Amino acid sequence: MYKILFICHGNICRSPMAEFMLKKLVTDNGISEQFEIASAAVSREELGNPVYPPAESILRSMDIDCSGKYARQMTVKDYEYFDYLICMDNSNMRNMQRICGGDPDGKMYRLLDFTGQGGEVSDPWYSGDFVSTREDIDRGLKALLRHLGFNF
Repeated sequence: MYKILFICHGNICRSPMAEFMLKKLVTDNGISEQFEIASAAVSREELGNPVYPPAESILRSMDIDCSGKYARQMTVKDYEYFDYLICMDNSNMRNMQRICGGDPDGKMYRLLDFTGQGGEVSDPWYSGDFVSTREDIDRGLKALLRHLGFNF
């Protein structure tokens, strides 16, 4: 089983989008039993808040229900538990490493690193461009699944 944790700054936009989009991808392709998927924040700013309404709207337009998801902060225990800790940008990576005391087991990645092109998933909290964020996440998720040996 692949245990994957997506991480962004507040866990109300990008990381829950990635969490629920991947859950839909693996369910639609009959491989969901091979995955445990969650998301978290590097900051404490949004703890307990639901998915940000524009991000929820993007997910809803894809027939994805994210109700019941509330922001939480990642912990060192997450590093011990999950196989992949996948963030959205360089700032997230620095904060993940700070929280976990580094990455001795090589579990931390940026989502777009799996595409072979690298880069950062822009934060729609600032850009307002949730469609581009969705497209970047979709591209990164399919590349992640290919990396794991699935045909996407």
